[in-house]
Amino acid sequence: MENAPLDGALSWRRIDRIVILLPQDDGKCRAMQDGRHRLVDTLFFDQKMRCHLSSPGPPMPVFDPTRRKVTRLLGGSLATGTLLGAFPARAEGHRAAHHVAQGAGSHHLTPHASGKAPALTGKAAPPRPVIMLDPGHGGKDPGAIGVSGTYEKHIAAAAAQELYHQIRSAGRYDVVMTRADDHFIPLEGRVDLAHRHKAQLFISMHADALHDPEVRGASVYTLSNGASDAQTASLAQTENSADRFAGPAFHGMSSEVQAILASLVNEETRRGSAHMAASVVSAFQPRIGLLRHPARHAAFVVLKSADIPSVLVEMGFMSNRHDEAALRQGGYRKQVATAMSAAIDRYFAGSGMNIAHSG
Repeated sequence: MENAPLDGALSWRRIDRIVILLPQDDGKCRAMQDGRHRLVDTLFFDQKMRCHLSSPGPPMPVFDPTRRKVTRLLGGSLATGTLLGAFPARAEGHRAAHHVAQGAGSHHLTPHASGKAPALTGKAAPPRPVIMLDPGHGGKDPGAIGVSGTYEKHIAAAAAQELYHQIRSAGRYDVVMTRADDHFIPLEGRVDLAHRHKAQLFISMHADALHDPEVRGASVYTLSNGASDAQTASLAQTENSADRFAGPAFHGMSSEVQAILASLVNEETRRGSAHMAASVVSAFQPRIGLLRHPARHAAFVVLKSADIPSVLVEMGFMSNRHDEAALRQGGYRKQVATAMSAAIDRYFAGSGMNIAHSG
């Protein structure tokens, strides 16, 4: 089948794998090194293709292909790294393409009449991950009001701006903000912006308030059906009520709907969110005061993305005079941003992504 045309209508029998030969070292084909369990392909066809993985496959740690027939409809241009099936890579002198994509600065594979492997052209840098920063509240929604009258929306915006500039200066990631000025965005709109920009990490920044003025310290939250404690449940209710400023069309999301949204988040996204939350706690501990049990969870609407790891960071309590005074200081917000930058680096280092560096 070496010289068969790629017309999207080919059919093979008794074939268990497809190999793309490339003059690359194992170290440059990270997804297919020995011991990795995946078959990664990026396919660009004008017509749709149906894949049937029904024959017995070798054992793998995630699922056993012999248990069921997997059928997936693949159409149009798929994102780089689409997972078609999972099989252990073998050391047989073959090389498998990991990132082969259509677009500017990417490598292109074209059929060769000789059947020989096409050469890679250029050395495109790996795409930089996109981070969406979400300063909480804004516009007609002031958020929590501090003991001296400070608005949470201003603290969140100033801290997010500091983090934005630190991320941009480092040059390892692309960063976008849901708002760069003082205007209101519904919670659903914030999530939509993250999807529109194809963000790989969503960080919502806040500063809470409680009836107890003695409570202080930072914390980080991830999505779940239920709250980790009564205080977190109250916080989630307060944050989710922000859409009352958007009018009747957005107001009144029931707890049942919130639970359904939380259940839609896939397990990989949950693991990513938990990893980012742990990274925040680790980065904050040496320099930023934390609540007891600072990693918490509840049904936050703004964290409901099914495929973007998301965290909500409470930098402190506006109801505590010490936290409010600290958050009003640019130097302290810079410390928070520096800790957040370290947490982001820790998160992506643990993800195994090849991060491009500036310069």
